[in-house]
Amino acid sequence: MASHLFCGRVNLNILREAARKDLREFLDKCSGSKAIVWDEYLTGPFGLIAQYSLLKEHEVEKMFTLKGGRIPSASVKNIVFFVRPRLELMDIIAENVASEDKLQPRDFHILFVPRRGLLCEQRLKEKGVLNSFTNIDEYILDLIPYDGDLLSMESESSFRECYLENDQTSLYHAAKGLMTLQALYGTIPQIFGKGECARHVANMMLRMKREFAGSQTQILPVFDTLLLLDRNVDLLTPLATQLTYEGLIDEIFGITNGYVKLPPEKFAQKKQGEGGKELPTEPKKLQLNSAEELYAEIRDKNFNAVGAALSKKAKIISAAFEERHNAKTVGEIKQFVSQLPHMQAARSSLANHTSIAELIKDITTSEDFFDSLTVEQEFMTGVDTDKVSTYIEDCIAQKDPLIKILRLVCMQSVCNNGLKQKVLDYYKKEILQTYGYKHILTLKNLEKVGLLKPQSTMRNNYPTIRKTLKLWMEDANEQNPNDISYVYSGYAPLSVRLTQVLARPGWRSIEEVLKMLPGPHFEERQQVPTGLHKKRQPGENRTTLVFFLGGVTYAEIAALRFLSNMEDSGTEYIIAATKLINGTSWIKSLMDSPEENLP
Repeated sequence: MASHLFCGRVNLNILREAARKDLREFLDKCSGSKAIVWDEYLTGPFGLIAQYSLLKEHEVEKMFTLKGGRIPSASVKNIVFFVRPRLELMDIIAENVASEDKLQPRDFHILFVPRRGLLCEQRLKEKGVLNSFTNIDEYILDLIPYDGDLLSMESESSFRECYLENDQTSLYHAAKGLMTLQALYGTIPQIFGKGECARHVANMMLRMKREFAGSQTQILPVFDTLLLLDRNVDLLTPLATQLTYEGLIDEIFGITNGYVKLPPEKFAQKKQGEGGKELPTEPKKLQLNSAEELYAEIRDKNFNAVGAALSKKAKIISAAFEERHNAKTVGEIKQFVSQLPHMQAARSSLANHTSIAELIKDITTSEDFFDSLTVEQEFMTGVDTDKVSTYIEDCIAQKDPLIKILRLVCMQSVCNNGLKQKVLDYYKKEILQTYGYKHILTLKNLEKVGLLKPQSTMRNNYPTIRKTLKLWMEDANEQNPNDISYVYSGYAPLSVRLTQVLARPGWRSIEEVLKMLPGPHFEERQQVPTGLHKKRQPGENRTTLVFFLGGVTYAEIAALRFLSNMEDSGTEYIIAATKLINGTSWIKSLMDSPEENLP
């Protein structure tokens, strides 16, 4: 099931198994039959750790979604609530418990994820139900393995909390998650970081290490380096439209906990004589990870290179099926039959990805997509960033989705180190008059986090940063890339360029640029227990864990994988983040009342 977690440089299944073990131990505390009542947000992350079969083995007979009123009837001994520590959820739990049938007493338990909340327990006490619980515990699910080189905390509002609300809870969880990693994979000798949040996380890690100095694990370090990067060091990258296959799937359809839901009509299998058969109405749900051979091969390609890759794969599969005509002896037929399941899976996978590619192509070949991309690329290269964009004006006049407008205006602001006051005022006035004055709070939020701001008297540093770090490559090779800029067809993500320079030649070569970017940059060393220093073999790559505090995009992940696979890179990257994001989900997290935002 988790075969894709074994395949990378670091066996991330060790982390998954540790999380499963803790879950089994908690379930066994509640002896007897159980029903789990889920905080809906947690079902996706938990699905990456344990399937229903594991829960069933530990006497879980029913599962319900947490909602007001009475819990649906179930003849079980225990009711277990799996919830985040949120006060509004405590009110629902209190309602559930209070409306329970007194003639059928059951044991109640709460499992807080990822930490117990004292304020939550206080709320349950105020509601008069705290004493109804036999067990109140916490389940520390900080870093969830997504793929062989990818971990996410799935903390949905970490950027908002850190930069808007000044709440550093997610940073504490990040530090705890890194301590768990070190307990399983050994001490990380070198820590580099850039940004205020990175500094906080490093400080918390070092303090926790001192507090647990006596209980250091005697494990040979797997990671050589940890790089902590604040999202606000690079505000531009998430705003840009991702142009890798996986990035576009996320931009257009949204990938949630490794799954995507797609329009069903493209996947309807019509059989002969069923011309009038009704099309399915349920979205097609597909899991996306490297366990699927074809997906692993094409997900990080620029979308313009995907068609050729699918065509090549189709020829290979077709040739493999043709081999059946050459199978003459019993042994040859037997061998062909043994390969059949794999070949059929490959054919099904090809059909799915051909359909997805067609859906994406319908959008990427549209005039609207091309015009929007052209404006993005003009902003990134410094063209007309100091005046009102006629394209943005037209989009507002046509009442295009508000998030599209906000992404473009924020991109212009970031590339220009803020907008001239009259340009900013004009955009604000147009947005509020067209989409409603309720969005004034959203504009304030975007201003507060630095995405939308008036130009200061300081000069615009972006052109210097762009030139020094080669953030724009004029002739990006999309088919056979030789640089990370292929993931945005010309723009090299600033975050990944910083990672690349750190590995070689080192940050000392870009001191001036680092000072232009927000927050401190630093280096720390951790003492590795005696006798556990890594003896590197000639030609052996270093392993670096890059942790994005505030979220990472799939295009950045693709760029880091590209660096890992470069012949002379010398470094392999494992990626961790507080959340997997795209421009839309990121801006949405900063909106107030996003559910009523779009026309």
